[in-house]
Amino acid sequence: MQELLRPFDFEFFRNGLVVATFAGALCGMVGVYVVLKGMSYIGHGLSHAIFGGFAASALLGVNVVLGAGVWGAASALMISGITRRRVIGSDAAIGVITTASFALGLALFAVFGGRGRSFDAALFGSILGVSGADVWAVIAVTAAVALVVFFGYRQLLFTTFDPEVAEASGVHTARVDALLMLVLAAAILATMQVLGVTLVAAVLVIPPTIARMLTSSFSRMLLLSTGIGALTGFVGMNLSYHLDVQSGPTIVLVGAALFAVVFAVTGTRGLRRTAGLDDHAAPVLAPPHGRRRHAGGPY
Repeated sequence: MQELLRPFDFEFFRNGLVVATFAGALCGMVGVYVVLKGMSYIGHGLSHAIFGGFAASALLGVNVVLGAGVWGAASALMISGITRRRVIGSDAAIGVITTASFALGLALFAVFGGRGRSFDAALFGSILGVSGADVWAVIAVTAAVALVVFFGYRQLLFTTFDPEVAEASGVHTARVDALLMLVLAAAILATMQVLGVTLVAAVLVIPPTIARMLTSSFSRMLLLSTGIGALTGFVGMNLSYHLDVQSGPTIVLVGAALFAVVFAVTGTRGLRRTAGLDDHAAPVLAPPHGRRRHAGGPY
């Protein structure tokens, strides 16, 4: 027991543990919308796009968080616009934007130098660079995202399950989609230090996928995914210290192991719950009392 508690004597570990736990909760919360909207590829691509901003900021001497944040927000809005217009295949357009940004980051480091601890931490995550400011930043972003989800619950749910009907019912789906993309960018930016840009997409997907196998209720899925994300972050950070493995891969592997266990235990029951999630959400998405949907028109 003393050996298990020994890492708590170090401030850097305590900071990393808090950040990993809140980062897992944050990704689990945002990941519910990512998974249900089929945005897993966007989450993966956006994390790579933000790396370009990280590299450019680091080499230009600009505040890394500010530079990567601006870059991430711009990329998120571009992705949101492309996916809505569908001028070309959304997956192809997203791939061009995000991979080009990631390649730019790699090229900048290759040309101007800068490989080292910060480079590896940005790619794979590291608890060594987590400071007290990082702790408060992740807590603040998590609280802000929780407020967005709480006050925008119905609009986000409506847009997630049936965007066409939501649009016809007066919901500004373009604004909701843009807000969701900005929230996703903020979540990736806040968790990059611990998870790394190459692995954050997995933490966005695994907790909500597990939660979806455990319940057919959207609200319970949201709470479960947040809790599962926090648990994987907490356990993964502890294991990363004792196994001397980078924090990002360890957290992802803990989540993958939990997914395998849940999948093995729930079996076809989990699949039935997944299939019934849309039906469970239907009463929430129903038009207000006294209003009927006419063929070809809004409610």
